[in-house]
Amino acid sequence: MLIRKIERFLSHHGMPRTKFGRLAAHDPRFVDDLRNGREPRPATAARVEHFMNNYRSTGHVA
Repeated sequence: MLIRKIERFLSHHGMPRTKFGRLAAHDPRFVDDLRNGREPRPATAARVEHFMNNYRSTGHVA
């Protein structure tokens, strides 16, 4: 489930949920909305996954 991956990402990188939302989905409320049951469109989910994978591969650390 996408929200679980995001929660792990946030915890691992120490990134605030609003910053993640702005960077990954162009929506600072994205994580809050997912926590409240929102289901992202497939293209949005793919963009968020790509952001997380790219962030890890570029060596960003908390």
